[in-house]
Amino acid sequence: MTNNYELYKVFYWAAKTGSLSQAAKSLYLTQPSVSHAIKQLEESLGLTLFYRTSKGVTLTQEGTVLYSYIEQSQMLISLAEEKMSALKNLDSGELRIGGSDSLFKHYLLPYLERFHRTYPGIRLHLNHGTTPEIITFLKEGRIDMGVVRMPIVDPQLAVKESLQLQDCFVAGAAFSGLKDRVITLEELLEHPIILFSRNSRARMAITELFRGYGYKIKPGIEVGSVDLLIEFARKGLGLSYVAKEFIAKELEDGSLFEIRLDVQLPPSHVGIMTLRSVPLSGSASKFLELIQ
Repeated sequence: MTNNYELYKVFYWAAKTGSLSQAAKSLYLTQPSVSHAIKQLEESLGLTLFYRTSKGVTLTQEGTVLYSYIEQSQMLISLAEEKMSALKNLDSGELRIGGSDSLFKHYLLPYLERFHRTYPGIRLHLNHGTTPEIITFLKEGRIDMGVVRMPIVDPQLAVKESLQLQDCFVAGAAFSGLKDRVITLEELLEHPIILFSRNSRARMAITELFRGYGYKIKPGIEVGSVDLLIEFARKGLGLSYVAKEFIAKELEDGSLFEIRLDVQLPPSHVGIMTLRSVPLSGSASKFLELIQ
């Protein structure tokens, strides 16, 4: 049996055109099919919706009331179809990404700029936070994807590696006596250490590394951003632990130098995190393609 939506669509076009033949033409149906659909609708409502005349059809009082509602619904459906087309063509919509300020600034910014130039109609929403917060944002549906340091072990999440970072200790001119020397972890700990806040992956990784060598790393200063790690080191407040990729400019201009250690600091990896059970929006899929 024809569903009610199809019956109402036939009713709408018959009322709009005032002609069963014109309605049939608009809907690519035969005129008998249109007549049958209107009869079905009238029977299901128990009301007469049209007067049949030699020139076509006109609405009854009841039909006029029904048309006032159906017209609105058809307008909304048309708007919805236009919206879906715009989303498909990436003319509108939004891209919601979670990550740390440092990853947005030092890693994602060039990709975000390129994406915005290509799809200016897509609104960008960037939510910053720690890795646990980003995971929560993703599971709550507040973001489409998260950019975080790995490893991430969670069966609900799909994570694709996208970037390798090499963390290192750096210092400014105030510690020039350490430049071009190879020092031990014990010697390093004789100097003031500046680390990122406790709940960061970088902080947990360096804490575990030192513990593995039998040392406890205790920072003199804790900060909440990579920019402060860099600035505090430049100002001579201590030795900062930061990704080398984030300080290329400072290393090149000599305002910072890398502390050389007698042990190898392992690289870390950045991953793009999505929910396994939720299909990506068109904008999120395009952004993933751009990064990879």
